[in-house]
Amino acid sequence: MDLFDNLLFGFGVAFSLQNLIYCFIGVLLGTLIGVLPGIGPLATIAMLLPLTFNVGPVAALIMLAGIYYGAQYGGSTTAILVNLPGETSAVVTCIDGHQMARQGRAGPALAIAAIGSFFAGTVGTLLIALFGPPLAEMALKFASPEYFSLMLMGLVAAAVLAQGDMVKSLAMVVLGLLLGIVGSDVNTGIPRFSFGMAELTDGIGFIVIAVGVFAVGEIVTNLGEPTERRFLTAKIATLFPTREDLRRSLWPILRGTGIGAFFGVLPGTGPAIASFSSYMVEKKLAADPSRFGRGAIEGVAGPESANNADAQCKFIPMLTLGLPASGVMALMLGALTIQGIQPGPQVMTQKPDLFWGLVASMWIGNLMLVVLNLPLIGVWVRLLKVPYRLLFPAIMAFSAIGIYSVNNSPFEIYLTAAFGILGFLWIKLGFSPAPLLLGFVLGPMMEENLRRAMLTSHGNAAVFVTRPLSLAFIVATVLILLVMIAPAVRRRRDAITD
Repeated sequence: MDLFDNLLFGFGVAFSLQNLIYCFIGVLLGTLIGVLPGIGPLATIAMLLPLTFNVGPVAALIMLAGIYYGAQYGGSTTAILVNLPGETSAVVTCIDGHQMARQGRAGPALAIAAIGSFFAGTVGTLLIALFGPPLAEMALKFASPEYFSLMLMGLVAAAVLAQGDMVKSLAMVVLGLLLGIVGSDVNTGIPRFSFGMAELTDGIGFIVIAVGVFAVGEIVTNLGEPTERRFLTAKIATLFPTREDLRRSLWPILRGTGIGAFFGVLPGTGPAIASFSSYMVEKKLAADPSRFGRGAIEGVAGPESANNADAQCKFIPMLTLGLPASGVMALMLGALTIQGIQPGPQVMTQKPDLFWGLVASMWIGNLMLVVLNLPLIGVWVRLLKVPYRLLFPAIMAFSAIGIYSVNNSPFEIYLTAAFGILGFLWIKLGFSPAPLLLGFVLGPMMEENLRRAMLTSHGNAAVFVTRPLSLAFIVATVLILLVMIAPAVRRRRDAITD
């Protein structure tokens, strides 16, 4: 009954006029940036963070969440129609979705993508409601050593599971930790790494790094890459899938939802990994694998379900443990801290309207997305005809105004530009910026818990290994590193012996 009462309370919060409006704005923007290639939810949320200053925490988080899971919906539309994935997770959908469109079956492909996404989003939201309270209750028993060890494990896992080179990802985590401690020391008030600049005594703003690295850096990178755009001229005859389409899609949707939920709670993994894993599973289980790549509807149903389940379940560790499982979740965590809310299990007890209102809004948002995506397909496709070079100045101007409006500081504009250049260079050199953001967000919290643990133990570092839960997290961290390092060591040894 507690779950039912809490959900009723959440729907009461979500159905307020303000929250409904922000939910609609979020899913509409999410669909839009999912359709438009090269922007993505990370850059969009980073640009919109300054606007959340003047919005209540519940409405702000509902809108930002809508952008994130809405982008997963929008990415499939152009992937199917014009073979142009708006989101990285929609790359897999291109393989069979566009082939179905070429065969005149774009309607069933889009309908199955919407059905799979809606089902996976609904199940993912249900998992948050079911497992959120028990996890938060367990986390309330954590002390400083457990929190430090948990965050350490989360950062290492995020680095080794992130796309690209593991050493580069770990380097970005460390850089993020260092950037997080810039500013005045909490205990002594002595400036650290401020280099005599008064503007840095309060630290580097979270929004400055987020907009600079992700919005500006990604835009400059996209402008330097040629894009090939092909448009489907054939009309969509019908949106309704056949009974055979539904029969073939049922199990892939269920399996994709399970795969997405599994990857969703793992730090460092994105919806693209869940989509690709689902596609490989469906191809492996198919009676005729040769159908894949030629318009198999299972190749749309599974990946689309997986990426939406992953997007929803990413909220579980963020809301219950205060541990961001991805760059977008780090931005969400930053939005909470901007609002003066300490992330962690206390959110559920101290701010039940925030937690349960967000959970309820996800169901409402998923329903809005189904209504938005199917009737407005023609509108979304026409938006693709807007040249990216025309969108670029508007996005940059919007970002600059947002940054300046936070503290009315020209210095932060220059700092954002500097991080934009760094973000561009990191992307070109193969350094993933997402681990940097995770390190930046968790760095101050890790330092605080490390200091508190050392104070309570009178300087005895053994406190981290004498407490069972803390020891378990440290052992898990070491095992994660060993599992990822071992293959590289083995390959190097084999190369030397050869």
